Amino acid sequence: MALLVRLKAVTGLRGKGDRLAKAAFRGLSFYTRVLENCEDEARFDETFRWPVASNIDGNEMLEIQVFSYSKVFTNRLIGTFRMVLQKVVEEGQLEVTDTLIDDNNSAIQTSVSIEIRYQAMDGTVGTWNDGEFLETPNSRLEGEGPLETESLLPGHRQGSAVSSGKSNPSLKPAERNFRRAGKGVFSAMKLGKIRPPKEDPHRKQDEPAILETEDLDQKAMRLGGGLDPDTISLASVTAVTTNVSNKRSKPDIKMEPSAGRPMDYQVSITVIEARQLVGLNMDPVVCVEVGEEKKYTSMKESTNCPYYNEYFVFDFHVPPDVMFDKIIKLSVIHSKNLLRSGTLVGSFKMDVGTVYMQPEHQFYHKWAILSDPEDITAGLKGYLKCDIAVVGKGDNIKTPHKANETDEDDIEGNLLLPDGVPPERQWARFYIKIYRAEGLPRMNTSLMANVKKALIGENKDLVDPYVQVLFAGQKGKTSVQKSSYEPLWNEQVIFTEMFPPLCKRLKVQIRDSDKVNDMAIGTHFIDLRKISNEGDKGFLPTFGPAWVNMYGSTRNYTLMDEHQDLNEGLGEGVSFRARLLLSLAVEILDTSNPEITSSTEVQVEQTTPVADNCTGKMEEFFLFGAFLEATMIDRKIGDKPINFEVTIGNYGNQIDGMAKPSLKKKKEGGDGEQEDSELLQHSSEDDADDDGELVFVSSTQPMKPLITDRNYFHLPYFEKKPCIYIKSWWQDQRRRLYNANIMDKIADKLEEGLNDVQEMIKTEKPHPERRLRGVLEELSSGCFRFVTLTNKDQSLSARTRLDRERLKSCMRELENMGQQAKILRSQVKKNTMRDKLKLVQNFLQKLRFLADEPQHSIPDIFIWMMSNGKRIAYARIPSKDILYSIVDEETGKDCAKVKTVFLRLPGKRGFGPAGWTVQAKMEIYLWLGLTKQRKDFLSGLPCGFEEKKASQGLGLQAFPPISLLYTKKQVFQLRAHMYQARSLFAADSSGLSDPFARVFFITQGQCTEVLNETLCPTWDQLLVFNNVELYGEAHEMRDDPPIIVIEIYDQDTVGKADFMGRTFAKPVVKMSDEDYGPPRFPPQLEYYQIYRGNSTAGDLLAAFELLQIGPAGKSDLPPIDGPTDTEQGPILPVPLGIRPVLSKYRVEILFWGLRDLKRVNLAQVDRPRVDIECAGKGVQSALIQNYKKNPNFSTLVKWFEVDLPENELLHPPLNIRVVDCRAFGRYTLVGSHAVSSLRRFIHRPPDKKSQHWNTAGEIVINMEPEVPIKKMETMVKLEANSDAVVKVDVSEEEKEKKKKKKKGGGEEIEEEEPDESMLDWWSKYFASIETMKEQLRQQEAAAAEAEEKEELEIAEGFKGQAKTKEKVKAPKEDKKKKQQQPPEAPEKKSKQKIDELKVYNKELEMEFDSFEDWLHTFSLFRGKIGDNDDTTMEEERIVGRFKGSMCVYKVPLPDDITKEAGYDPNFGMFQGIPSNDPINVLVRVYIVRATDLHPADINGKADPYIAIKLGKTDIKDKENYISKQLNPIFGKSFDIEATFPMESMLTVAVYDWDLVGSDDLIGETKIDLENRYYSKHRATCGISQTYSTHGYNMWRDPGKPTQILAKLCREGKVDGPHYGPGGRVKVANRVFTGPREMEDENGQKKQTDEHLALAVLRQWEEIPRVGCKLVPEHVETRPLLNPDKPGIEQGRLEMWVDMFPMDMPAPGPAIDISPRKPKRYELRVIVWNTDEVILEDDDFFTGEKSSDIFVRGWLKGQQEDKQDTDVHYHSLTGEGNFNWRYVFPFDYLMAEEKIVISKKESMFSWDETEYKIPARLTLQVWDADHFSADDFLGAIELDLNRFPRGAKTAKQCSMDMVTTEGDLPLVSIFKQKRVKGWWPFVARNENDELELTGKVEAELHLLTAEEAEKSPVGLARNEPDPLEKPNRPNTSFIWFLNPLKSIRYFIWHTYRWLLLKLLLLLLVLLLVGLFFYSMPGYLVKKLLGA
Repeated sequence: MALLVRLKAVTGLRGKGDRLAKAAFRGLSFYTRVLENCEDEARFDETFRWPVASNIDGNEMLEIQVFSYSKVFTNRLIGTFRMVLQKVVEEGQLEVTDTLIDDNNSAIQTSVSIEIRYQAMDGTVGTWNDGEFLETPNSRLEGEGPLETESLLPGHRQGSAVSSGKSNPSLKPAERNFRRAGKGVFSAMKLGKIRPPKEDPHRKQDEPAILETEDLDQKAMRLGGGLDPDTISLASVTAVTTNVSNKRSKPDIKMEPSAGRPMDYQVSITVIEARQLVGLNMDPVVCVEVGEEKKYTSMKESTNCPYYNEYFVFDFHVPPDVMFDKIIKLSVIHSKNLLRSGTLVGSFKMDVGTVYMQPEHQFYHKWAILSDPEDITAGLKGYLKCDIAVVGKGDNIKTPHKANETDEDDIEGNLLLPDGVPPERQWARFYIKIYRAEGLPRMNTSLMANVKKALIGENKDLVDPYVQVLFAGQKGKTSVQKSSYEPLWNEQVIFTEMFPPLCKRLKVQIRDSDKVNDMAIGTHFIDLRKISNEGDKGFLPTFGPAWVNMYGSTRNYTLMDEHQDLNEGLGEGVSFRARLLLSLAVEILDTSNPEITSSTEVQVEQTTPVADNCTGKMEEFFLFGAFLEATMIDRKIGDKPINFEVTIGNYGNQIDGMAKPSLKKKKEGGDGEQEDSELLQHSSEDDADDDGELVFVSSTQPMKPLITDRNYFHLPYFEKKPCIYIKSWWQDQRRRLYNANIMDKIADKLEEGLNDVQEMIKTEKPHPERRLRGVLEELSSGCFRFVTLTNKDQSLSARTRLDRERLKSCMRELENMGQQAKILRSQVKKNTMRDKLKLVQNFLQKLRFLADEPQHSIPDIFIWMMSNGKRIAYARIPSKDILYSIVDEETGKDCAKVKTVFLRLPGKRGFGPAGWTVQAKMEIYLWLGLTKQRKDFLSGLPCGFEEKKASQGLGLQAFPPISLLYTKKQVFQLRAHMYQARSLFAADSSGLSDPFARVFFITQGQCTEVLNETLCPTWDQLLVFNNVELYGEAHEMRDDPPIIVIEIYDQDTVGKADFMGRTFAKPVVKMSDEDYGPPRFPPQLEYYQIYRGNSTAGDLLAAFELLQIGPAGKSDLPPIDGPTDTEQGPILPVPLGIRPVLSKYRVEILFWGLRDLKRVNLAQVDRPRVDIECAGKGVQSALIQNYKKNPNFSTLVKWFEVDLPENELLHPPLNIRVVDCRAFGRYTLVGSHAVSSLRRFIHRPPDKKSQHWNTAGEIVINMEPEVPIKKMETMVKLEANSDAVVKVDVSEEEKEKKKKKKKGGGEEIEEEEPDESMLDWWSKYFASIETMKEQLRQQEAAAAEAEEKEELEIAEGFKGQAKTKEKVKAPKEDKKKKQQQPPEAPEKKSKQKIDELKVYNKELEMEFDSFEDWLHTFSLFRGKIGDNDDTTMEEERIVGRFKGSMCVYKVPLPDDITKEAGYDPNFGMFQGIPSNDPINVLVRVYIVRATDLHPADINGKADPYIAIKLGKTDIKDKENYISKQLNPIFGKSFDIEATFPMESMLTVAVYDWDLVGSDDLIGETKIDLENRYYSKHRATCGISQTYSTHGYNMWRDPGKPTQILAKLCREGKVDGPHYGPGGRVKVANRVFTGPREMEDENGQKKQTDEHLALAVLRQWEEIPRVGCKLVPEHVETRPLLNPDKPGIEQGRLEMWVDMFPMDMPAPGPAIDISPRKPKRYELRVIVWNTDEVILEDDDFFTGEKSSDIFVRGWLKGQQEDKQDTDVHYHSLTGEGNFNWRYVFPFDYLMAEEKIVISKKESMFSWDETEYKIPARLTLQVWDADHFSADDFLGAIELDLNRFPRGAKTAKQCSMDMVTTEGDLPLVSIFKQKRVKGWWPFVARNENDELELTGKVEAELHLLTAEEAEKSPVGLARNEPDPLEKPNRPNTSFIWFLNPLKSIRYFIWHTYRWLLLKLLLLLLVLLLVGLFFYSMPGYLVKKLLGA
């Protein structure tokens, strides 16, 4: 579907001028080329094509505008032509000539003539023919509906066996004009970075739109009519230029498959603690399992909330795929010991990949929810708090700072789940239904087969397949189908797992069951993220029923398969193995339903089979391929005949290709109409030849290769190009591939655009933001196009649920993305460019993710190169890339295009260097589509061929050709201008290479000369390839020349040359009828990225031109200086027009010294010298006479002059080489370094204008006393003479707010100001860490806020663009403000002021740019780079370091520099550098602590100690090792005297102490002290926040702030400091104000300028010209590395270094940072009473409930010291009276709120281990039993730092005190000292809910050890200070001692009312009885009257 417009001519123009036209339709505009000097007529004759997705509506408009083009001013509009397309829609074609109208809508005499053609969706318009442009549409046969059929090939091809091979040639020349003229077609591939030619007055505008900024500005101006240049986008311009050539697709430059190669991984898990474990009085152990490895924590006794804090590390060396599928399983086990395995309480699992996907690859301090896999109906079983991190090589993990953890007790807020996973996960069933498989390989080898046949006598299928499914660490298997190549299972495997699962992939494997061992046949992974969508309109995972294709090793049946790994899913499969029909569904379980089986065992059961046509209707597909070239064939296989085999699935496979008949049956089973269509297509092969011969010709004829050069061969595919074709039958699921193709194309375009933008930024071209806008415009139109295209096919049948849901979600996503792109486009400005670029990159990732279709349809195509029947190398081409569709966007990107394919070795053979050599380079043309659509399958081939048919096919036109015979041949000359290469790979042991380049084009190859010993060769050589023959039409060659391959080799004296890298290029083509001149010629040098495997290995600077040799022979070509015909004549240089323009530069080198030189050939370096070379010129340093004595140079600065290119990007690298001068004039190379870019060393004279505000006017900076300094909110760029006072202050309200904000912890600090004497360095440290955390939080919040705002903007963007503009500004400003608050301005929690220092969570070097402000360090390399990336690291090749610097500038220099005061010509640009004579320095190293050390002992711990090495000093602090601790606090300082420069590298190592054997290194860090010492940042001694002469914050520097300031001003030649009255100081033109007085030790105030000076020092970066940030007082965090485990952090060390020169006054004593000693405390707990304790026992006699209560208590971590009260027997009401005292002595660290316990781990331990445990008191209530175990009733745990205040009475005490801690006032026993009250006991009942089981009245009293000594007390009720006996009711005495008493108690107490009632009843009964008894007597008496 497309609209084509051919703009023929514009006539009736007035005057003479340059003309340009623009055609616009549906918002996409095309420009013509500029026609110069037209008089009355401009013949454009160009064709524009708009692909359209939805049918064109009759009311849509086409607009054509004609301009007068001007280079300088905006273009002038001549007139416009608009046309409604109604007629076009009706008729399909139209020719129009009409007049233009001007701005006032009046007609002018200029007229335009155009032709329009509209190709509708149903293809109702025929092809264009050679002769005329318009032609009546062919009449159609209606048999096939809208799809074209085969017999309708265009008329002129009927009946001729040999056709022209072009169905529509006339379109091409016209279309060609607006293609970009062959220049840098690969811009997206980083192949050539296109530099536009220099602006040239004579240049011809023959190409439509060169991306030239000068032009662009004009274009932009005329487009926007003078709009704000910031809003212009380049889409309309670039739409033309990025149009990559139409007949070739881009080759892929990266060669090596990275998938299957093993890498180093480390999984580190810290188990911190567990909470709320379900169960009573348990002894929990945590088992940590990663993959197959298990490790256990220690056991904690009788607790439901154990605290472990144990660290485990697992090391792996496996491929990434295997690693990320490993399962991490954490399980809590109850009462495990040596004899029994214990019972599982609950477990949690997650795959390693999920952790790796997290930010920083880790979860930190998160709570895992434990659940019981055996019983899914039960709720959660507890929480486990842990850290999990996964580190690959080279990842570094930033550990958040560990300080007092208070906020992490919020369990629900810190669950161990990735973002977006809901905290309440439900159980779900995953049903994987396995239906059937086909195309299985015959697994048993032919040898075995023959034996079996001999034994059994029949030839059965020799494979017994079954399917195994792995998910979340569980395995399920189907049954085995004996001997079947097409097994039917119809079974389902059911997994029960939490949903959403934390395991991302499901692995499905077909295996062959075998007596000995089962082999995998093929493996497929299903990524759950791709088959589900978690959004609110999302869907549960669903899949199929669909076929999945499995790939693996080749199907040649040898006994041992070397590529078996590929079948296991490791690495890229090299051959089709089988396809499997499966489906997947998920059902969320309702666990409350009683019918549910509660186990999570995997079940396998039968399932109903699916209908045959459920996966789509079977269609016949046709694959055609033509081999246009096969070159660069590796010489190892060059001597045997070679042929190529192409397979799709099993079709085309010679060994066991699909047989036709079985498929025929399948087809007959299909619908009848298909058969009819077969009959209609009488030209199909079936009728020609029924034995199925011609279904495929899948391999070419074997041919003997010819020699190209000594490395490569080529096949003689000259004019005759072999073809292959295969018919295959697949279910028609093209829609899936089409949708993926549309998205892929959008993504490709986006990626190409983004690469352009990054390239523009990198090469500093103007206006990258416009290009980005263009990219976004393309993206949004592409997205909307997708939506319109896919809208039509919502209702297709044979679609799975996943298809429907995916389509919906893709449409939603893309529509959304299109809108966001639209809005982003309007927000892209110069300054927001970088942020937006990141957002757009996220779009790209999302698109790539969406485009990956999980349900396969047609298998991939494999091309194998066979030599002598053996498979050598292969290429794999995804079928979607070559799939044909009528709609342009849906066609695969390589369909009907010539693709350059590099064949590579299969499997493991392709790893490493073997994988880098090209096995063969193919130019191949492929087309795949439905057989009935195949009429155009040759359309994309280069023109000018005849088809050769197979012999049987005489008379049948529709036969595909078996070869193509090219009749047209063009002869060219290729000129390769090889200028230079840089940053090449070091291939020799010297660390250098002897590089030369080989250039290959078609069948020719040539080499440049070899340049010895360099990594940056400048060959400056022209290679001429004569008589290059290319087949095809001339004009196509101009657009689509073949690519050139350039390989760089290292020449070796013996053996063959080593491969160093490869790159591709496209030549600029000149046809013989074009003239050689601007703008295209001479071509520009461009950089091409060189790749070696997947890694980059340098750049090549070169240019390539391909010149057609016309009829007149070579005489027409532009001349070459020098002879060309002689065979090996002199080397030709690159001609003048191409080589860069040079000018004279001076390079000054500062030689400082050499460091750490290693031995060369076992001899020590003694007299080294440095040679500097750049572009052939150079300079040598002075000779160092004795390296050991003084490694610095005597002459500091030398210079040389050299001619360098004007264009800085073309500057050659500068080479630094260090040689050692030995006796007898011998030199040996020590090492070398290439400075690849001189840009950072180019001296740019300061701009005079910008200097101007620095000189006049004063700027006042106000330091209010006693307020943490905030950096000024206003940046100090003020105009001259302004006198602004900048206040740095925090307003009072803010302070108030801050006070209010701090709850909990903050309040108490305010209550009492700590006494100065209490504060120590650690108070300062912990306060600073809090500040750092607070800042991190703020930054995160700010970032989140900004993101939210951005999303809001994007959402609101639809409502009007004007609003958004203001909105954009707001968040940005907020952000700025936030960033400006410097780290030194923490929000103070309260009035209390602890002075703080700065804690850097990284190395100081990273913060201050490695201290290379003027002294740079260059690493010297020697030795070759290892071949496989794993073995040699960069570090191993470093043989030393050269210290120095350089400065490059054009000569001569401006005068004002040389005339400056104090200018020393000897030092050139390096004025004012210190001398480099040896200097003595006192180095003071402070080691604070280490965190997360890698365990070194078997028990998962380490015994670390510090070792420090500096020069000859080696300190090992071995006796002070810290036992069994991975987070040791060292708190030590070491003083070392050193002499720079000999001893300048400080190594601080942490070793693990071992009782026997040598100590192991855990990790070490190295610090270059010299750079710190000499740096302008003054890293010798950090500047504190305030100046005080005493106390914990003493000034450490021997120089006072005033002295330091004076020195800085002197050195920087700055005027000042001038101290003025009223606390002012002036430095340069800045005035600082601040406090004047300070207190000394005795509290006396006195005047001083020190505070003022300090204020200036802390703001030193504000000082003009010399200002830079000075290093503050700090603690830095340095990663510890171990050379044995390169690249993986082994822990971190917090430390800092102070340095004091020995010639200055000595510094004071070192600060005491020794760890705080825990303070001894005694906690006295009196248990007074209990109440409402639940009654557990039934009385033996009375059946009455009672309890024998006692209370047990202990401090956490000291379970063995638990204390019990006596028993209160027979409490009938739950009341108990005890008056019992516990006494718990403990050691407590106030700062960390932890109890410190030292105890031996086990009886075998050598020494005690120190544990730090939160201070928690546990009280439990128990029921005592005499004969059975006591029953646990309930417990309460009080965190002594924050626990709820006890209730006043038992009534007020409720369970809420425990459950809702947040609302109650919390108290700390350390503040209150004495607390009394009632607290509740709780326990969990059967339903796992908390219930109240009693209340306890207790009193807690805390004393320090001294206080406790003064007032001792007795335990229980003993002396001293005894407690009175409780008043207990007497029943507690046992009944048989005092029966009556007990009866009284037992019976009377409870049953008295009952007894009284009984008594009354008895009396009444007695009365009644007596009455009846005496009644008869009385009656008789009465009657007888007696």
